[in-house]
Amino acid sequence: MLRESSLLTRRTLLGTSMVACAVGLAGLAAHNYSATAAGADAEASLMHVLPLQLGQAIEPTAIRTFSVNFPDDALVDLRRRIAATNWPDKETVADQSQGVPLAMIQKLARYWMTEYDWRTCEANLNALPQFITEIDGLDVHFIHVRSQHDDAMPIIVNHGWPGSIIELLKIIDRLTDPTAHGASAADAFHVVIPSMPGYGFSSKPTSTGWGPERMGRAWAELMTRLGYTRYVAQGGDWGAFVVDQMGLQAPAGLLAIHTNMPATVPADVYKAVQAGDPPPSGLSDEERRAYEQLASTFQHVDHARYMASRPQTLYGIADSPVGLAAWLLDHNDANGQPAAAVVAALDRTASATGELTRDEVLDNITLYWLTKTGVSASRLYWEYKGGFFDAKGVSIPVAVSVFPGEQYQAPRSWTERAYPNLIYFNEVDKGGHFAAWEQPELFSEELRSAFQSLRW
Repeated sequence: MLRESSLLTRRTLLGTSMVACAVGLAGLAAHNYSATAAGADAEASLMHVLPLQLGQAIEPTAIRTFSVNFPDDALVDLRRRIAATNWPDKETVADQSQGVPLAMIQKLARYWMTEYDWRTCEANLNALPQFITEIDGLDVHFIHVRSQHDDAMPIIVNHGWPGSIIELLKIIDRLTDPTAHGASAADAFHVVIPSMPGYGFSSKPTSTGWGPERMGRAWAELMTRLGYTRYVAQGGDWGAFVVDQMGLQAPAGLLAIHTNMPATVPADVYKAVQAGDPPPSGLSDEERRAYEQLASTFQHVDHARYMASRPQTLYGIADSPVGLAAWLLDHNDANGQPAAAVVAALDRTASATGELTRDEVLDNITLYWLTKTGVSASRLYWEYKGGFFDAKGVSIPVAVSVFPGEQYQAPRSWTERAYPNLIYFNEVDKGGHFAAWEQPELFSEELRSAFQSLRW
């Protein structure tokens, strides 16, 4: 996924001394990953990385190193299934109002089957320090890259759906090594990126209850376990829900949160937009625009409604790679967001500025396929029973970046009411729902600015 050579040369395991041992980890073998556990020298003071011997019992709080190695048979089977796709008839319209066009998905499928190379993504993942630890009875996978600058600010960054850790990889080097990207050493972060339960390499919950609230508590435990006594949190899409919950829970050590999908909508406005009523009187031009964007969004969230009601019925995305790809690509967007940037990337083979490319989109889709997480990831919509864009009552310090391609542009007036301890607010000129994936440099600049006032 990280097709920037500087990352592979700069970021190996950041000084971690690896003494690899073959270890069988219960629950992972079925996913065809390989995991190794080892001792660590450079990070031992911050992480209790467990040195294991073959067959040794694993303590629940242990942090084990992790690597990715899917067998060739899994990739052969993927290509075989793509080739065996039972295609439907072509859509009867000239636009995308009936869903992902047949020509678009067939073109992607041909490339996926004949030219795409998952091993490049796998190698780039394995160039990063990855770990597994058990939290609240569930194995959680995470990337943890410490900056070479010791006084860097720790940050935990949360992905969403239909994303994964893949959508955040391009910001790692920019945040941990800011001097290589034109910024100051004082802007450095130690970066933690977990895979949400049911997503990627984290375990799949076998019982209910793993919603954003529980994830927020788990991430606080993770940061504590890593030895961070002061840190910040960031999220977009479902990650924004998680950091809002962290803000409400206000665990010890959490200094502030940053969100690029803020929950700012006042109660009366939220009630009106959900009911399909006209906007309340007295809205400013900016607030009325946000209301109209929200009204359009709520009319075009059929995929979310289905996952919220019947996620287990999505057997097709577990059985067909093309079915999974189409599901992950289609947001039924009213005006081209948030999937517009992803669809546009299908025609982009490379980008010198970090814009989203076809291979990066396929890295994410392939991760879902190989980890068999299409359905388990969908259950998060079923788990969550709260509101989406309504103000939650977060009182800790909050930073907000508003991207023009987001589902709605949060007005500053609403943002200040929703987050009374607002420490940063900025409207940027490009980027959308998958901000870190679409515009990694701009997104990284936003995080540096957002938390500048909290630097120690």
